Amino acid sequence: MNFIMKDVHVGKMVHTELKRQGRTVTWLAEQIYCEKSNIYKLFRRKSIDLEQLMKISEVLGHNFLRDCYDDYPFDLVNQ
Repeated sequence: MNFIMKDVHVGKMVHTELKRQGRTVTWLAEQIYCEKSNIYKLFRRKSIDLEQLMKISEVLGHNFLRDCYDDYPFDLVNQ
């Protein structure tokens, strides 16, 4: 299968979803076991490591891969 990646800014998407859920940067950092400063750096990145994105998807209960690729057929988390 070939998936076409949309022109998205993953860091902004994560930031937007975090705010939508009313969660804090500190909370996300604790959930994915990283420093708070790294979360702020993540927000500025257009793309991030796939494994990290999958972990964030799981923690936030939001499938970011579906947001990044046209017709992405797989569920990563229970939504």
